[in-house]
Amino acid sequence: MKLAIMQPYFLPYIGYFQLIAAVDDFIVYDNIKYTKKGWINRNRMLVNGQDSVFSLPIKKASDSLDVRARCLADDFSPDKLLAQFKGAYSRAPFFLDTFSLLESILLNDERNLFDYIFASIVQICKHLGIKTKIHISSAIDIDHQLKGQEKVLELCKAMGAATYINTSGGMALYSPDDFGNRGVDLKFIKSTSLEYPQLGLPFIPWLSIIDVLMFNSPDKVREYIFTHYELI
Repeated sequence: MKLAIMQPYFLPYIGYFQLIAAVDDFIVYDNIKYTKKGWINRNRMLVNGQDSVFSLPIKKASDSLDVRARCLADDFSPDKLLAQFKGAYSRAPFFLDTFSLLESILLNDERNLFDYIFASIVQICKHLGIKTKIHISSAIDIDHQLKGQEKVLELCKAMGAATYINTSGGMALYSPDDFGNRGVDLKFIKSTSLEYPQLGLPFIPWLSIIDVLMFNSPDKVREYIFTHYELI
């Protein structure tokens, strides 16, 4: 069985979904600290030919709290965020279908940050035809006080994983020998070059998956998801 584990990210770039599609089971961390400068609750869209950050506003709380203990701000307006996407992408060729997906994601009544983002990940995977089983980390019976590589290895053991796949950005974090000694083959996924028309403007790569969906047919996006990467 092939396993991957990642933090929750809101409407992340295509590489996140390539990682999910490359494995049999995917674990989303809910019992990790929320980081203000990270990408858990924000990403980038295309606005007038430039990349622009969009985000989910978070209710003020202690920085020591896990993601699962954080909530969306009371003044969060899904309609305002939808209007941003509409203004940015109304002329995109696949706007109608993608905007319908966005409405179903953003109009979720859930206000817990993790649950809101987790639901969006599951919904996008369904939309893309990704059949991978998706799990929540805290529901898996391990010692959750473990950190870093040791926690990953324990999750691999609990799930019965023969292969663990991580993004190529994590190559410095994990030891192939340590994984091999536990009977786990360590692999890294790297997205290959991807470019598509963006309203006739100079291409800006690695925006939110929503950008890919706005400018490409569902079949083309699935092709990108399932084939436009390499394992190293």
